[in-house]
Amino acid sequence: MTVSPTPEPGLSTWPTGRLLAVAARLLEQRWVATLDGMGLTHAGLIALHTLREGPLPQRALAQRCQVTDQTMSRTLDRLARAGFVSRAADPADGRRQLTRLTERGRAVHEQAVRAEPALLGGLGDDDAFRAGLLDLITRLSAGD
Repeated sequence: MTVSPTPEPGLSTWPTGRLLAVAARLLEQRWVATLDGMGLTHAGLIALHTLREGPLPQRALAQRCQVTDQTMSRTLDRLARAGFVSRAADPADGRRQLTRLTERGRAVHEQAVRAEPALLGGLGDDDAFRAGLLDLITRLSAGD
C-alpha cells in the first residue's frame, strides 16, 4: 500500500495509532529505497548489525534477529553473494557453519547507520524519541 505524499487535511485529529502506522509506512518506504541502493534489505541490515558482536551459527543468528531459520538462510545467502558475510565451519562443531561479518559488510553497515538520521528528517531530540519508542514497544510487547 502506497501512502500519499501529501498528508490529509485533518491529520492532527487522527488517533495516535494511525499516525504511528502512517509514519512507519513512510519511513519503511524511505528505508527500502536507501537499503536497496546499498544492496541490503531490512533483514540483511539486522543480521549485519547482530554480527558486529562476532561470528554466529545461523540458528543463533536467526533467534537473535527474531526470524525463522529459513528466512535467515535466504538472508545470509544474499549477504554472502554481496560479499558482506562469509561462512566457515565452526571449529567447535564441524557440522555447523559460523557466519562472520566481512570488512565490506562492516562498511555497508556503517553506511546504513549514517544514513538513518537523514531518513528520519531530524526529529529534534532523537534520543528522547528513541527512548519513547522503546518504552512503547516494551509495554505493548508485555501485553502479549
